[in-house]
Amino acid sequence: MSEWVAEVAMFAVQTTIVMALLGIGLLLFARAKQDKESDLKLYIEPLNDQRRRRGRRLRLVATLPAARKKLMKAFRKEDKKHQKAHKNEHDAVQEARVWVLDFHGDLKASQTERFAQEVSAIIDVAKKDDEVVVRLESAGGLVHAYGLAAAQLDRLREAGLATTVCIDKVAASGGYLMACTAQHIKAAPFAVIGSIGVVAQVPNIHRLLKRHDIDVELLTAGKYKRTLTVLGENTEEGKAKFLEDLENTHRLFKSYVAERRPAMDIDTLATGEIWYGSEALPQLLIDSIGTSEAYLVERMAQAQVYTVKLEPPKTVGRKLGLAVSAGVEKAALKTLGLIDAAGWQRH
Repeated sequence: MSEWVAEVAMFAVQTTIVMALLGIGLLLFARAKQDKESDLKLYIEPLNDQRRRRGRRLRLVATLPAARKKLMKAFRKEDKKHQKAHKNEHDAVQEARVWVLDFHGDLKASQTERFAQEVSAIIDVAKKDDEVVVRLESAGGLVHAYGLAAAQLDRLREAGLATTVCIDKVAASGGYLMACTAQHIKAAPFAVIGSIGVVAQVPNIHRLLKRHDIDVELLTAGKYKRTLTVLGENTEEGKAKFLEDLENTHRLFKSYVAERRPAMDIDTLATGEIWYGSEALPQLLIDSIGTSEAYLVERMAQAQVYTVKLEPPKTVGRKLGLAVSAGVEKAALKTLGLIDAAGWQRH
């Protein structure tokens, strides 16, 4: 009996510890997510230097140990030559610069506020010959949210800066609304492009409520204040007005794209369909095929390339919180992957 009690007590202690650790993890995760915009710091990474460092490390690893000392000496000689060439920087001709931004869009385009500040920072310092490259990934979302995000890219155009959008995976619907603002759109061969359309879905449980004698009173001031509802009975007039609003939004979407890419046959392409990158090129939805990495490597041969990113300070608490959230996300993705794989095997 005493052994059983001891085992139960041990189980209770272990459960309490696990729950406490989970609670701490969730608290840190929530804290990491609640970063104030005023606390953001600007991080700039010179990609030319990063690529040179990595190349040197690989060359050292691939060199015989006896020859590494000589190679290190050659690296130092290169560095001195580079420093000498830039000693009189104020007298030298300004090198071309490329500024790189990233936008990973969710349903609400939550990154927009931060993205807007990054755009402002670049506009403040960019010269007329500079280029801005945006690595864009988004399957779209809320109309007003992506309209605001696209407006940030329009600011770059209005500032007279050459803008290139690179799409490695997807820029559809609201994502394409953003992409079309650029002077040049480059997409990977299998990137998903297009979906120039509008969709809305409203569930309605009125018949279920009516079957259980539950009445829902919807009171509005204004004929079309509420066209479709979830709980009340939807009328044909309300449905017609809702569809009219959808068509109007689609018209604005088409107009926005057509103004920025006049060579496109917008009426043929604005059907809500998607194309892969290699198919999108002849349709003039994009301007060239290629990946963002390949394009940036190409630009590094001609210009100084910098990534620009606003992020919260890298405090210990934030790092721990992000580590916990990354672990949870990894576990969830692994589970989904196993489910998906199991489904694939069944077919």
